[in-house]
Amino acid sequence: MPVTESGPKAASNSSRSAYVAVMTAQDTRIAAGMQMPAQEGLWRAEVIETLRLSWPMALTQLGQIAMMTTDLMLLGRLGDHVVAATALAHTVLFAAFTVGMGLVSAVAPLASQAYGARQPRMVRRALRVGLWAALMAGLPLTALQLWGRDILILLGQTPEAASLAGRYLQGLGWSLVPAWAFMALRNFMSAVNRPEPALWITLAAIPANLVLAYALIYGAFGLPELDLLGAGLATSLVNIGMCVSAIWVCYARHPFRKYRVLGRFWRPDWVLFAKLLAVGAPISGTFLMEFGVFAAAALLMGMISTTALAAHQIALQTAAVMFMVPFGISLAATVRVGHAAGRGDSAAARRAGFAAIALGTVFMAAMTLLVALTRHVIPWIFLGPTAETAVETAALAATLLLLGMSFFIADGVQTVAAGALRGLNDTRVPLLFSAISFWGIAFGACYWLAFSVGWGAIGVWVGLSLGLAVYAVLLVWRFQVLSRRGYLPEVPTAA
Repeated sequence: MPVTESGPKAASNSSRSAYVAVMTAQDTRIAAGMQMPAQEGLWRAEVIETLRLSWPMALTQLGQIAMMTTDLMLLGRLGDHVVAATALAHTVLFAAFTVGMGLVSAVAPLASQAYGARQPRMVRRALRVGLWAALMAGLPLTALQLWGRDILILLGQTPEAASLAGRYLQGLGWSLVPAWAFMALRNFMSAVNRPEPALWITLAAIPANLVLAYALIYGAFGLPELDLLGAGLATSLVNIGMCVSAIWVCYARHPFRKYRVLGRFWRPDWVLFAKLLAVGAPISGTFLMEFGVFAAAALLMGMISTTALAAHQIALQTAAVMFMVPFGISLAATVRVGHAAGRGDSAAARRAGFAAIALGTVFMAAMTLLVALTRHVIPWIFLGPTAETAVETAALAATLLLLGMSFFIADGVQTVAAGALRGLNDTRVPLLFSAISFWGIAFGACYWLAFSVGWGAIGVWVGLSLGLAVYAVLLVWRFQVLSRRGYLPEVPTAA
């Protein structure tokens, strides 16, 4: 028979148990009350750190796109057929550019994780293999640009438009390697929490590009008049200057010089190079999927009309300017998540990712409203008033900008979410998502709506918006799943 308590002792124990239960509940409420402000403080601090890191990155991206926009504005004075040819040239260039861009993008997560894990030698080695990748990919892909005219003719473009685009690529194609190297160096600077020098270099390059492009396009200051070829050469020369400046800063200036970035540059590092390829190749594939569908959209626009292609290029260039800010936030997300992963702090990695996604969403929502209100003004920035069919091109571009309201927000969300996933070295599943979203959904919808339904240029943009929205949802869901599980990548250590 079990022994039981009864009488006054049992009553006393019951009262004590009740008291303990009440006090425990009070302690729980007090602890919860203390935890909520603590959690709020952590999130606030994360947002501040992300903003501090992302604003120079975003301005650097805006500066780089400003050089392309400057070229487009200068060339637009030559006619909308030149604007259309510029769009075709960028299509060929970006197909190659995204390959190296993905590889050197892997420098950011690898260097950030090494920095978080306090492995300075691995930080330097991550930059070194990134520069290797830029050189190895650059030689064949630069040569490919010289065949741009023939490639475009094979893709169904008119000989006139293909010839103009090919002339632009003869100058622009030489920018690939220095641009990739500058990206690798910029990612290294960001990984050690000092992204500002890349911004100062870019800001100095903007007026240099403007003056040099103007001189070589129109033959000013005693230089030859080279029109499209001159614009391409100016961009390549400025990119070379930016690359050389970044190398000097990283080699000679505090705090970068302690990493000795050029030390043992030719020493084999095949293990880490393989790691860079494992992380970076899927990023390249994802970029190719994304830029590929936009390239296909440009080709579809060219099949519709020259006016449609020019309007598409203007609207897309506007979207590209806006995109640079969330892309900068995306780079900051990679660094912040990478730092947390290197420390082994999964909760901080989750905060970093979602704080960045929230910032990107808020910014793009505000910019989308601004573009919608100014959509009739923006096209004339790119078009000369005497250009043929300028009024028709401007009207169509304004319509596309209005349709871009969902396009812009989804584009901002997807790039920040992708950056957060790269901080965890998660690049293969996003590649699969990009194939589904961009080619399984976006391209099919673009073609069907443009030609089968008969919506023309409008149908192309509706299809692009649909694919981007699906991609954004999938990436946010992926980061939610991984971060909730506390997933962290394996961080390489110095031998």
